[in-house]
Amino acid sequence: MPVNHGGTLKKEYFLSYIKLVMNFRNCNVSEAKSLTFELFFKKDKNAFGNETYMNFLNAVDDLK
Repeated sequence: MPVNHGGTLKKEYFLSYIKLVMNFRNCNVSEAKSLTFELFFKKDKNAFGNETYMNFLNAVDDLK
């Protein structure tokens, strides 16, 4: 999914993204969280700003 660095990504975006990772990789939430952090954020929680990272964490919490 293309990402514009200019805006904050919402929790709903990450809910969809993580569900996609879980379905494609056939993995659980914890594994999808790790994969998303590695592949999407490139292991840098500040890559897209603090608010985007917090929305990611909130999405993970909703899926647990």
